[in-house]
Amino acid sequence: MVPHLVTALTGPINELEQRILESMPAIERWFRLEWMEHTPPFYSSVDVRNAGYKLAPVDTNLFPGGFNNLTPQMLPLAVQAAMAAIEKICPEAKNLLLLPEKHTRNKFYLMNLQRLVQIFGQAGLNVRLGTLDETITEPTPLDLPDGSHLTLEPLLRTKRRLGLKNFDPCTILLNNDLSAGVPAVLEGLYEQYLLPPLHAGWTIRRKTNHFHAYEEVAKKFAKLLGMDPWLINPLYTHCGEVNWQDGTGLDCVQTQVDALLAKIRRKHKEYGIAEKPFVVVKANNGTYGMGIMTVRDAKELDEVSRRTRNKMDVVKDGQTVTEVIIQEGVPTYERMHDAVAEPVVYMIDRYVVGGFYRIHADRGVDENLNTPGSSFVPLAFADSHHLPRPGDKPGASAPNRFYMYGVIGRLAMLAAAYELEATDPDAEVYE
Repeated sequence: MVPHLVTALTGPINELEQRILESMPAIERWFRLEWMEHTPPFYSSVDVRNAGYKLAPVDTNLFPGGFNNLTPQMLPLAVQAAMAAIEKICPEAKNLLLLPEKHTRNKFYLMNLQRLVQIFGQAGLNVRLGTLDETITEPTPLDLPDGSHLTLEPLLRTKRRLGLKNFDPCTILLNNDLSAGVPAVLEGLYEQYLLPPLHAGWTIRRKTNHFHAYEEVAKKFAKLLGMDPWLINPLYTHCGEVNWQDGTGLDCVQTQVDALLAKIRRKHKEYGIAEKPFVVVKANNGTYGMGIMTVRDAKELDEVSRRTRNKMDVVKDGQTVTEVIIQEGVPTYERMHDAVAEPVVYMIDRYVVGGFYRIHADRGVDENLNTPGSSFVPLAFADSHHLPRPGDKPGASAPNRFYMYGVIGRLAMLAAAYELEATDPDAEVYE
């Protein structure tokens, strides 16, 4: 099943789909060569927006928390990818320590953890859950909606290693995005593999670094296909010192919003797009759909309501927002069951292992869907045996649409690889 696109299905997206399918051998070879030079993030998920005239990633998560939304048919793919990832890093691995978020009472998040335990268990590892919550001092069972349970255990730190009682892992898998900072217990672990690395956490990571890297990747890829990189790349700019409560720095946001809207208007004119452009102002670090606002005119920032200021001022774990990225708004014209939808692509190592549609009946085409009330539909990505079907009419084939989303997801993952290399504090510098 292909989601219903409200925009006419004859637009550039179909030309892009056709071009991507026709160039499939060249694309796969190009990715292969890139992975010879760069290491993919251990796992990732990418939110993609399909505007009918443009298809672009708007967010890349290096600590994905929705593996429970993938269909069971995709599990064999995920297990194979997990095997490949572990083999590269620690082929003799027996034990894997999984460190989740502290807010582990969310039943959907618990199902995500259960799915990760299942994937890595079937990849041949003993998986146990530790916790960064210091109030947990003994093994604590967590009941899951399906009647099963997981056990959270307190961490044991020696001088050079981290583990649990009677459990010494080769690899530690973080499913905690470190928004609140890097806990001391994770520092100085030079004998074990910590995945993703600490500098992938939101303490250090910035969205501007990611989209700077993505811009580079999009230009290379667009050159390969002989197309305009704008069709797959959201324009962006940023402001470095903003205080939402006292209003300092909002003049920078206003100026940059104005400049970016003008750039988007020029692109719309070039392509004959009648849409009114908008931008999305987001916290430069952070996740969970927090600290986000949509702006259609810079004048809207003259009178920012107290409620909006409060919303923009603080993100996950109470972190204050002092930097923002201003990103070209990419509307999503996909619909599922009459609700606005956006595809989310999930990857382990360099492989696409599935995805789903995030849908929200109460949100508009130009709004953030990652908010309370959203639901997840693993339609269209349900059949792992579907390979692309060259020759099918563009816009009519679920496998072809899925392949196209997978290509965009992998471009964002490659950008994350560039980003992590550029921000690695332990990188060797060759003069």
